[in-house]
Amino acid sequence: MIAVIDYDAGNIRSVMNALVRLGAEYVLTSDPELIRAADRVILPGVGEARSAMENLRLRGLDRVIPELECPVLGICIGMQLLCRRSDEGNVECLGVFDSDVRALEPDRAAGVKVPHVGWNRLGDMKGPLFRGLEDGTYVYFVHSFAADICGDTIAKCLNGREFSAALSKRNFYGVQFHPEKSGAAGERIIANFLGI
Repeated sequence: MIAVIDYDAGNIRSVMNALVRLGAEYVLTSDPELIRAADRVILPGVGEARSAMENLRLRGLDRVIPELECPVLGICIGMQLLCRRSDEGNVECLGVFDSDVRALEPDRAAGVKVPHVGWNRLGDMKGPLFRGLEDGTYVYFVHSFAADICGDTIAKCLNGREFSAALSKRNFYGVQFHPEKSGAAGERIIANFLGI
């Protein structure tokens, strides 16, 4: 069973639709026991880091998620929450990945816009999430904050500065982009996660 964590974050419906397209069975839940019993866990969402962390704490999930032993995938804000801390709201996060989340900086002269919205290329891709995809694959981003490059980085992207487009540590994976909005490549990434 796949547990999709419900913590009042936006955009969860599109992740559920992607799972339906892949024929995967899932439950949308904030129940710690259901999450602990799951074969796979997805932490999706769009939102602001401080309020998202508060929502996890209110449900006791800030203690549950880092202890999970099954494969876990954080998407967008879900990946950021798996990092050590975020400048967005100056909040301590779950501390799974050895990276901090910082604001992207616009640069009008260089054509760098924030938020970073739209298709961009992944570089230095490695690991099972990207099986069957080539370096330079395009995926869809919507974000203003991003995780720094670190030892857990398994894909990079550039928008003003280079940032972690994907992270992996032990059984935890995170993607800053939205695989559920990234066409065939994104569907392949979700399918690869379900196969881990």
